[in-house]
Amino acid sequence: MKFLTRTIWLLSLVSLFTDLASEMLYPVMPLYLKSIGFSVVFIGVLEGLAEAVAGLSKGYFGQWSDRLGRRRPFVQWGYGLSALSKPLLAVLAAPWWVFLVRALDRLGKGLRTGARDALLADEAPTGQRAAVFGFHRALDTLGAVVGPAAALLWLSQHPGQYRLLFVLAFLPGLLAVLVTLLVREKQQAPSGQPVRPFWASFEYWQRAPVSYRRVAGALLLFALVNSSDALLLLLARQQGLSDPAVIGVYIVYNLVYAVAALPAGLLADRLGPGRILPVGLLLFALVYGVATQLHSWQSFGVLFGLYGLYAAATEGVGKAWLSQLCSPTDKGAALGTFAGLSSLAALGASTLTGLVWQLLGASAAFGLSAVVATAVAGYIAFGPRHSTQ
Repeated sequence: MKFLTRTIWLLSLVSLFTDLASEMLYPVMPLYLKSIGFSVVFIGVLEGLAEAVAGLSKGYFGQWSDRLGRRRPFVQWGYGLSALSKPLLAVLAAPWWVFLVRALDRLGKGLRTGARDALLADEAPTGQRAAVFGFHRALDTLGAVVGPAAALLWLSQHPGQYRLLFVLAFLPGLLAVLVTLLVREKQQAPSGQPVRPFWASFEYWQRAPVSYRRVAGALLLFALVNSSDALLLLLARQQGLSDPAVIGVYIVYNLVYAVAALPAGLLADRLGPGRILPVGLLLFALVYGVATQLHSWQSFGVLFGLYGLYAAATEGVGKAWLSQLCSPTDKGAALGTFAGLSSLAALGASTLTGLVWQLLGASAAFGLSAVVATAVAGYIAFGPRHSTQ
């Protein structure tokens, strides 16, 4: 795999270490917040506001990196802020402090995402971008396998010691920051576009090519029904799985995702992303369509394996496709804008799914997501032809 340059390897390792740190905390964050007095409602508000910070900042910093023709500083500072936020969560338990630290972590994600994805696209040889993004997602998701396993091991030996776990999560985060110091970037021509105000983060959409808006628009429609994975895990719990079984199927999902991401990218480069993305969306529709009918951990294990295949066929493939539908000097803005809008759409998706679930039941909520995913798959497969199929 000669297309895997030194920079691609380094950025992928950075994502692995960062995701390891983040996923060490993912299964215990709600438990910790409840232990210090947070209500379920406030936890939801906290996470929603934190994700809004990330969503609004991705496009802004992405187009800023285009204007400067620089990627690495945004990558380094972004990962640095996220690493710093981990131990800070253990300092105080006050709500304002927890929100500030969560916002700092999400600001770091917003700062780095567009520039990092643009740097990966800059490094990818012609015709192999999906493979590059697939490899990056594979290592990133490997961290999501190791992280929860490490947290479970720690808590099994030290029950209830959440704060020390936050401090331990700083170590892989720090290692990620150190690896960013080794990253080199190719010289890029500045875009010449002025940096818009923060509240105009998504200005790129207005000047983006029609083909970009069609593909991104279809994927954003899907994002509006692609609710948080936490709701799918909650459904598994309600369908009779024990807590260890729920975490187990979550690890299965991440493991399949990690293994399948690179092959999916290679296949997308060979057949075209417009042929692989619909397959992934149909897998999503299948998972959401039958999830409410299952009850055993074995069936949910298979289901979450299919869910991992869906993620492998869509996440990196979609980014690679969008990076081909924009000007080379606009990659940061294009990928940052899409990432930011996707984050905001995800907030709406979780809210919508939760409301439908409460009012009409889980079958209606998950069925709606399956129907919309099927429609988007049909549009991408049979709708207007897009460049770089």
